[in-house]
Amino acid sequence: MPTAAAQARYPLTQGVNPWLVTVSVMLPTFMEVLDTAIASVALPYIAGSLSASNSEATWVLTSYLVANAVILPASNWFARRFGRKRFLLICVTIFTVASFFCGAAPSLGIILLARVMQGAGGGALQPLSQSILLESFPVAKRSMAMAAYGLGIVVAPVLGPTLGGWLTDTFSWRYAFYINIPVGILAVFMISRFVHDPPYIKNAKVGPFDNLGFGLLIVWTGALQIVLDKGQEDDWFGAIWVRWAVAALILAFIGWIWRSWTNPKGLVDLHILKDRNFRTGCFMIAMLGMCIYITIAILPLYYQEVLGYTAFTAGLVVGPRGIGSFVGSPLIGFLGSRIDPRKLLCAGFLGFAVCSFIFGTVNLGIGPYTLLIPILLTGFALSFVFVPLATMSTSTISRDAMGNATGLFNMLRNIGGSIGIAMATTALIRRAALHQTEIGANLTPSTMALQQKSAAIAMYLGHRIGPAQARPGAFGLMYGLLQQQSALMAYVDVFRWTAVLALICAAATWLFKKPAKHAAPPPGAH
Repeated sequence: MPTAAAQARYPLTQGVNPWLVTVSVMLPTFMEVLDTAIASVALPYIAGSLSASNSEATWVLTSYLVANAVILPASNWFARRFGRKRFLLICVTIFTVASFFCGAAPSLGIILLARVMQGAGGGALQPLSQSILLESFPVAKRSMAMAAYGLGIVVAPVLGPTLGGWLTDTFSWRYAFYINIPVGILAVFMISRFVHDPPYIKNAKVGPFDNLGFGLLIVWTGALQIVLDKGQEDDWFGAIWVRWAVAALILAFIGWIWRSWTNPKGLVDLHILKDRNFRTGCFMIAMLGMCIYITIAILPLYYQEVLGYTAFTAGLVVGPRGIGSFVGSPLIGFLGSRIDPRKLLCAGFLGFAVCSFIFGTVNLGIGPYTLLIPILLTGFALSFVFVPLATMSTSTISRDAMGNATGLFNMLRNIGGSIGIAMATTALIRRAALHQTEIGANLTPSTMALQQKSAAIAMYLGHRIGPAQARPGAFGLMYGLLQQQSALMAYVDVFRWTAVLALICAAATWLFKKPAKHAAPPPGAH
């Protein structure tokens, strides 16, 4: 038991050093965020090992995201019903055990079931960790706490593809899941020892579970994820099933909003959106999710699909973003209580926009180190975005409403990321086709440049594959170059659109109210 002196020194954590609490809750959060990215690299290997197609293997990601999104806003009710510490331990245990079954799965059906379990266990880890951190530090020191939290959130998706590629190439795709087991065991030990529930959680009176609200949440998040993942394959609204899925999505979403607004004691209390700062923060976190996940998803793809890098090499190239975040997070923790957070947030989005514009200048001649500086600066800028955004969004929220707020806040980030990735993937496919058509329209058989280029390639190939195959081979090689150039132009378009989106976010930061310097703890603080 903590001594009286320790309790006096650290009253918010019942005598435990808050940095021990930080490490305890960051372990499962880092593990969960890392897992969202680490599995994507191994999908082709999972498909081959389990006799599934690549399209079927994508359900390994979809099943996890759906279960994750459903649990996020429900985490507040479960935390109050079972106790936050106990619920966090249950979630970490479920996630760790499910990781073992994912790695040991002998068939696609079993790994999908294990991924649903893993998503259900991992969904509550982020909001629980965030609310525990925010309540473990006084208001004046929350920026430093959120800097530690932001470090894990920003760095983990960057390390995921690199670590996943290395484990898959060196050992097996199964180790991309097995790596969670020792981390989960350590997290259970530290949470059991250092995390305690505040008095208002222990004495909380919890109403009945909102079955209707939970059911509507399952329907609209599930429909959204399926449409986003599979819509492009079936030409979106050209497919009847997409129309029905969107109709179910809209009806369930409206019903969920009505239920959550008219039943404040339900699963999610949307009345918290009356708070201007939190309402603005919810909009901004959805936009941030779009920006960060677009960049994280398509930059490694650019190196792999356009330049021909391996997954592991592409992960190494984009890895320096984590170094930028590592440098920026302590700095933002130091500056957060000294400078208007709106200025820091605006600067972070502007830096991200500049880096995205630089990504939009890529060409086929770049090397592994060409984008080193902007990749570093992207991570640095993101650390200046996440920490002030999370701090300002929750600065006027009472402690007893923190769990509800962080659950909704994190859900919107995931949904924004899903929408952003779907938009980027669709844009890459369709813009590449458009650019291919535009370039091909200027390449007619009578074009002098085409004739000269094809003749030179045919002469080169004639000495190796024979004159009869030289001319068709020349045009085949030129078509491959046309596809490569079209894909390059599509990636440039997406990078530039992401930059414009970041500029809009930079302007929107001034919708926040100016925070009071060294404000007193919000009502309901313990």
